[in-house]
Amino acid sequence: MFVEETIEATEAAQIPKQRGESLLETAVRYAEERHWDVFPGTWLEAVDGVQRCSCGDAACDAPGAHPARADWGTQATGSATVARRMWSKQPLSSILLPTGRTFDAISVAETAGFLALARMERMELTLGPVTLTPNRRMHFFVLPGASVKVPDLVRKLGWTPSSLDLIALGEGSYVAAPPTRFGSRGAVQWACRPTPANRWLPDAEELISPLAYACGRDR
Repeated sequence: MFVEETIEATEAAQIPKQRGESLLETAVRYAEERHWDVFPGTWLEAVDGVQRCSCGDAACDAPGAHPARADWGTQATGSATVARRMWSKQPLSSILLPTGRTFDAISVAETAGFLALARMERMELTLGPVTLTPNRRMHFFVLPGASVKVPDLVRKLGWTPSSLDLIALGEGSYVAAPPTRFGSRGAVQWACRPTPANRWLPDAEELISPLAYACGRDR
């Protein structure tokens, strides 16, 4: 089955390979190989035997996986040299990718995401990378501009945007990249890994129908 095969292959097929590689090396590879902007976020620290976010908020809703500073947008870089320097200062920093630059992301609930993936395979659609987060969200990477187009695309399909758990992330937003960890909930994984074949991303219009259908089923 498509979904099962995807998850079983995730750990072994991540780009870059994460076993034995540091967050620094991974961030540098994203910049070098995919030309993605990257920036370091918060990290996890052990406090009385409990993993806490470096931001110091005990109630942090994304411990170890959010921006560490307000000006993160200007900090993000596509330079492997600069990325290496930033992670050298704090090797445990999460890897965050700003949207609205080389890609936007369409965020849906995990259950809807798996349903959409299976439907997309049957439709033989070309996918970009897709992440799976420990807080049960999936992010489909698409061409920039999706955040502007998605609401109208959803309306054309007969839905009101507010009725679906479907969020387009564009300028001013970000996604956490594998192998960033979310507190004690685990690490971000690739549901569909980056490959040379999906370097060219799909347009949001190509994926919106199966995504909206899946979100409608998952309500």
